[in-house]
Order: sequence, then structure tokens, then C-alpha cells
Amino acid sequence: MPQNLSEHIDIWKNWLLHEKKMSPHTQAAYERDFEAFEEFLVTHLGKALTLTDLANLKAADFRAFLAQRQKEGLSASSLARTLSSVKSFFKKQERDGVFHNPYLSAIRTPKKPERLPRPLSPKDAEKLVHTAGTALTKSSWMQDRDLCVFLLLYGCGLRINEALSLNFGNRPKGEVLKVLGKGSKERLVPVLPIIHGALETYLQNCPYPFSDDAPLFFGKQGRRLNARTVQQKMQDLRRKLGLPESATPHALRHSFATHLLSAGGDLRTIQELLGHASLSSTQVYTDLETRQLLETYKKAHPKS
Repeated sequence: MPQNLSEHIDIWKNWLLHEKKMSPHTQAAYERDFEAFEEFLVTHLGKALTLTDLANLKAADFRAFLAQRQKEGLSASSLARTLSSVKSFFKKQERDGVFHNPYLSAIRTPKKPERLPRPLSPKDAEKLVHTAGTALTKSSWMQDRDLCVFLLLYGCGLRINEALSLNFGNRPKGEVLKVLGKGSKERLVPVLPIIHGALETYLQNCPYPFSDDAPLFFGKQGRRLNARTVQQKMQDLRRKLGLPESATPHALRHSFATHLLSAGGDLRTIQELLGHASLSSTQVYTDLETRQLLETYKKAHPKS
């Protein structure tokens, strides 16, 4: 077995390429990360690096490296990848019986900042939903269909796949709709009268036959409507209405939750409506409300 560090690095690179089958872009990033780790240790230890040095590193050494990279301006996501790169090399050495370092596993991956959802304003959401049924397409039944889909996203808080996976047999019929969400978890969401009206119009105009196990929403060729078509429709609407790039189909679901919270809805109810397994997933909307409140305050208060 080779004893030279550079030889083991070459073996690791080949392992990434042939066994892990990393993309060239990802592998190049891993190699750059490990080179930065080597350069840091040479300065940190004040000597040429050996396999024994790596085996004897303590938790403080790894943390010092990450702290240095953070000072150099790396984001949390880049720091997380850097740590993953180093762990990958150490994992390969352990698998090959070269050495085992017990301290690296104790180093936690830096937390990535949670991106808050970017909902539409109530005015923009209403404008977008109503414009969805206008003449962006030549076929009136497709306009009716698009209006139904966007109403389900904004009016019921559905994920796009939840709306498109609906069959005719489990379409909204009464005051509530049973939705099959992530992890096959069922939930009930209220259905607004406007959704029933739009759906009735669509069902009357759609040229394709319905049966209980047939899709509720058909595409142009008579197959189940796919998410890409809805996303393209949203893109057309953004351009027509001058909305930001953040106005996506999923943003309508975020808008549903945010606008409910603004109107006095409680988190536990919103959690149930969204189908979140944990309340912590829903609490992000509270953070969003607070941020928007502070931004409004700063803009409006004469002393700000």
C-alpha cells in the first residue's frame, strides 16, 4: 500500500470519479476544497503534511480550518461542501485501512441559512389568478383549466403535484377536498365557492372524457397535465403582469399561508392546511411576517 500522501490523494480522486461517479463540476470543487485544506494545515502545523499528521488531527484543527475559510468569505453552503470534501477523503482512508480519525465525525455541518418563502402580495395574487383564465392560450378550455389549477394552489394551498395528481373521482365536490400529500399523508382543505364555479366551467368545456380514475386536469394531447406546462403558464403570466421571478406556482402556496397568517389565522391550523409534518416548517411564515412588518416600519416611520 502506498505511504505517500499524494498517492492516496490520487487514489481518492479516482474513487470519486469511477466509484462515486461524481460530475466533473462536483469533483473539481471537492479537489479544490481539499487543496485548501492541505494548504491550511501546512501553515497551521508548520511542516510538510503526512498521513500521520492527518490521522492525529484534533477537532480544534478542523474547526480552525472552517473558521479560516469563513473569514475568507465562504458562505454556509460552501463551508458545508468543504467539510463534505474533507470527510470524503477521510472516509476513503478509513475504508482502505490507511488510518482512522475519530474527531472529524464530531464536526457538525454548518447550517445553511433558511430561505424564507417569497409570497405575492394579495393584490398581485388576485391579479395573477384572474388573469390565468384570459387569452394567453387560444383554447378556452385550457384557460378554464389553468384558472382551476391556480385557484387550487392559492385558494387551497396545494402543492403543484398535489393538484395535478387529482383524478376526476376525487375532485372537489363539497366544502372540503381530501388531498394526498407528501409521505402519502392525507389532509382536508376547505374549498371556496369560486373554485367550484371554475371547475364546473372547465368540466363542461374540456374535450376529453372523464372517468373516476382519469386525470382531472388534461394537457393539450389528452394526457395528464404536467408541472412544466403550469410553470410555463406562470412564466407567461409573470411577463404579462410585470411580476418578479419569484412568482412561481409554489409561491401561490406560500401566498396562501402568508395571507392566512396576516388575516389572523393560527399556526396550528395553517400547519394542518399545508400538510406540514412539523410545526417548525410552518413557523417560517411567522418570521416572514415579522420581516415584512419591520421593512414596512422602516419605510414608513418618520424617525427610521
